[in-house]
Parts: sequence; C-alpha cells; structure tokens
Amino acid sequence: MGAGFFQTGANAFQHTSLNMTRSDLVEELANRFAQLTHRDAELAVKTVLDAMSDALVRGHRIEIRGFGSFSINRRRPRVGRNPRSGESVQIPEKRVPHFKPGKALREAVDAGTPVSRLQD
Repeated sequence: MGAGFFQTGANAFQHTSLNMTRSDLVEELANRFAQLTHRDAELAVKTVLDAMSDALVRGHRIEIRGFGSFSINRRRPRVGRNPRSGESVQIPEKRVPHFKPGKALREAVDAGTPVSRLQD
C-alpha cells in the first residue's frame, strides 16, 4: 500500500500522487458505480461539496460518522506587526473552516489501514 492507496470493500483505487483532487473523486465515483456516467459522478461530487460549503458559510456544523466533522472557528481580532516596517496592524476577526477527524479515520491513518478494513 503506497501513500496514494484508497480502498473500500472489494473495490480498490490506486492513486498515483500524494494529493487527491476533485477530479480524482469524480473518477473514483464513476469507476465504482458503473451505472453513473462521468458527468453524473461530476455532478454528484459538485453537489455534495457545494452543500457542505453552503452549510459552513451559514455557520452550521457538518458531521460524517467515522470520517470527521467540519465546523467554523472564529479568530478574534488582534494586533499584528508588519514585518518590513515593524508597524502595528489591526487584524480583523475571521471565521475559518476547521476539520476534526473522527476516531475511525484517526485510527486508520495511524495504522496505515483503509477505514473500510477497520469497520469490517
């Protein structure tokens, strides 16, 4: 199992790089479900990611059991320094997305074992 190996059940997907992109997710979905065209898989991935983004923008928390949860953290306003001039700069409050992995995902990553094998 290389760094780019993803597997669920009997289906395996060999990924060639250390990053998995949206296109890779579309390809994986289309490969696993023969009844889906590439265009349908693309629409499914886009729909899920858009729904998650919209929920986070509205300040909602997203929890996917066994995978993890997405939430919004607030960064309070603070005073920073301009590294060139040393001048004080007011940094406004920010809302930033945060991901916390679930127990099954943490254990799978630590063990180097696909999540599906831990749940079987």
